[in-house]
Amino acid sequence: MAGALVTVVVAAYRNGALMTRTIKIPDATHPITIRPTGSRVTVRVGGVTVAETERALSLAEASYPVVQYIPLEDVDKSLLDRTTAQTYCPYKGDASYYTVKTPDGTTETDLIWSYEHPYQSVAEIAGHVAFYPDRAEITIG
Repeated sequence: MAGALVTVVVAAYRNGALMTRTIKIPDATHPITIRPTGSRVTVRVGGVTVAETERALSLAEASYPVVQYIPLEDVDKSLLDRTTAQTYCPYKGDASYYTVKTPDGTTETDLIWSYEHPYQSVAEIAGHVAFYPDRAEITIG
């Protein structure tokens, strides 16, 4: 189904209006691959370990840098505050966000994103979160 576009109506209202979404299927012009990272991934914020896992997934999308998706259960949830921020990706779906607050007072607003109900083409990232690499120290290996 190369280059296929599907328009769906989301059964939710935003600002009083029913929203439509265009869903794009990854293809040769915009490939997305998801593979096990195969190494330990550690994420630190302000020197505090926020996540550590051997079960990370590497998501490579088109020409963007590879993103590490970490199982939420391998993240220190005591450091997270869910925010109201949301974004939309036509390839992955609706993203929600978390702020990280470390014990030393470091706060990184909307540092983590998650596709809780990702589209079928990227279903493997359900239950995983990703961190902005310019705001967190992400170590692989």
